[in-house]
Amino acid sequence: MVEDARFEDGGEVPLNLGVLEDADLQVVSALIQDAVIPAAEMRYLPKERRFALLLNRFRWEDTGRDRHGAERVQSVMMFEHVMGVSSQGLDRGDPDLVLSILALSFTPDAEPPSGEVLVTLAGDGAIRLRVEALEAVLRDVTRPYGAPSGKVPDHSD
Repeated sequence: MVEDARFEDGGEVPLNLGVLEDADLQVVSALIQDAVIPAAEMRYLPKERRFALLLNRFRWEDTGRDRHGAERVQSVMMFEHVMGVSSQGLDRGDPDLVLSILALSFTPDAEPPSGEVLVTLAGDGAIRLRVEALEAVLRDVTRPYGAPSGKVPDHSD
C-alpha cells in the first residue's frame, strides 16, 4: 500500500506556537516577518474577542532551503482577549489589498496584563489590537510551497 507524503516526512514539522508573554511574541514576530496577507483574510470577531489573520509566511526557520529553495506556508495567527481593533494607513475598502508584516510588538498598560499589540506593516500601515491579556497562537495550516518569487525576502535597500 502506498501512502501520501506527510509534512513530517521531510524532517520538518509545522509550527504550532503559543504566545503568553512579550518574549514569545518576539519569537513569533521573527517567524512572520515578511508574511503577506490579503486584507480579506483578516477577521475581528468581537463576540469571541478574537482577531485572526491567514498569513502566507516565509519559512525563516527552514534549514533545507539549499535543497528545495525558498518556501512559504499558510499559517493562522490568532489573538485572544481582543477588546478592540484599529488600523492606520490601510484602505479597508480595497478587496485586492495585500499587506506585508514587518513586526509584532506588545506594550503593556500601567496595570498589566492588558495592553496593546501592534502589527507593523510595510508601507507605513499598522493594526493595533487592544487586549485584556497577551495570548495568541501561530499555527501552520498547509504544507510548505515554493515561494512565488523564488527568493528570500531582502531588506538591504
